[in-house]
Amino acid sequence: MGLLKDIVSTMRPKQWIKNLLVFAALLFAGKADEWAASSQALQGFVAFCILSSAVYFLNDSLDAEADAQHPTKCNRPIAAGRLPVYEGILIAVTLALMGLVISYFVTFNFFITSVVYLALTTAYTLALKRIVILDVLAISLGYVLRAVAGAEAITVEISPWLVICTLLLTLFIALAKRRGEIVLLEENATNYRKILEEYSPGLLDQMIAVVTASTVVTYCLYTVDDRTLEVVGTQNLVYTVPIVIYGIFRYLYLMHQRKLGGQPDQLLLSDIPLLAAVAIYTAVVAGILYMAR
Repeated sequence: MGLLKDIVSTMRPKQWIKNLLVFAALLFAGKADEWAASSQALQGFVAFCILSSAVYFLNDSLDAEADAQHPTKCNRPIAAGRLPVYEGILIAVTLALMGLVISYFVTFNFFITSVVYLALTTAYTLALKRIVILDVLAISLGYVLRAVAGAEAITVEISPWLVICTLLLTLFIALAKRRGEIVLLEENATNYRKILEEYSPGLLDQMIAVVTASTVVTYCLYTVDDRTLEVVGTQNLVYTVPIVIYGIFRYLYLMHQRKLGGQPDQLLLSDIPLLAAVAIYTAVVAGILYMAR
């Protein structure tokens, strides 16, 4: 039972919340009430949960020594020595194959997107996370591929606006995570993650400011764009802008005032106002899109 618990822990089911992006295309394409499309999207979600867990196992296996220097990650099974590194790599390969097999039975284009996602995240683990700026861009592109995969799962054309908004929003979260790590670890930051020596809170604050403004402006333009009106049949999405602004500002508040930007997955699950904003946004968007029919 202890071994099973360690395996499940390393799979990080709490972080599967990131894979909910697979459902974005389903929601915005107005197909959430169609069983066939919803079933395909659900299969895609399961595939990405397994694929992302494979990457977590690989990452923890290769970073076991560095994770042992982190105040909280030192308790992870592989870093703590409860799971041998070679077993972690073997499980990573097994999960990757399982995820790809499931992906193949969704749609072929979904399978190709899954392969690209696995290649990108593996490249990040092996090299990209050590290259300044490319490290956060790689993280953001991983989220974009989730959104693209969701569209491929239900065979709809991906909106360029969805791609841009996803890229900017996740880049904002990735930069906030880097800042949070520097603030949390202080002088030990570079011992845990070498790339952190290339960043500073001041530099990251400037990048975050640029990305934050770009995210809000891009989303506002999306809600009033002619293509949006053509696809969804209404411009009422503009009324969701205040919710988006609140969510972003709440995240900035938690990052600066509460020093919580270093663990975005836990933040999204533990902060009630932020969680409420996401839930309200999803409900309002669903109401607008499906009442517009």
